[in-house]
Amino acid sequence: MRRLSTVLCTSGLAAEARIARAAGFPVIIGAGDRKRTIALVEAAVQQASCLMSFGIAGALSPDLRAGDLVISAEVVSNDQCWRADERFQDRVAELALEIGAYRGAVLGADAILPTGQAKSKAWTETGALAVDLESAVVARTASRAGIPFLVVRTIADTASRELPPAAMIPLSEAGTPNLARVLASVLRRPRQIGTLIGLALETRMALLALAGPARALRGLVAAV
Repeated sequence: MRRLSTVLCTSGLAAEARIARAAGFPVIIGAGDRKRTIALVEAAVQQASCLMSFGIAGALSPDLRAGDLVISAEVVSNDQCWRADERFQDRVAELALEIGAYRGAVLGADAILPTGQAKSKAWTETGALAVDLESAVVARTASRAGIPFLVVRTIADTASRELPPAAMIPLSEAGTPNLARVLASVLRRPRQIGTLIGLALETRMALLALAGPARALRGLVAAV
């Protein structure tokens, strides 16, 4: 049996990384920067037996609500699709059933989808349940290395949620919000405050929903 420490998580937010570490997983924080994420994952993949995309996501399926859990071993991008082998897929299906998670493809996007219209278009074109910025990097790198990958994401913003300008501001390299720039955005456009508060509450709900699945995952991936 390989050690749990060889299962490497990739997240965008520092808050996501804290949850993964509490469950015993090492984590790379890409901070939503695609080039940075690629460089970090590719540098670390040789020490991993499984790569995991871990954190929160935006819903594409209109059936998903804030806090819902999506587990997947299938990732799509604009021009590619990656699937883990059938044996691993079966294990993922069993776990999803056991903990009440949704299972289906996840879209690995190059950029945040900020509007309901953009999410609806992606849902129609790909059939993916959810979208995030790290999963395509994880799936591509794992497939090239010949190791399995897994996506574990809880929903923060629903398919109809419009993201305010402050939510689009890039994170710091540590994966934390740039509070000065967020405040400046709010001061320029104060009407976004209500939407921003709603999104913050949904994000908190999604982060709280991650802790239980993170612990449950140890049984799935410890023997990879």
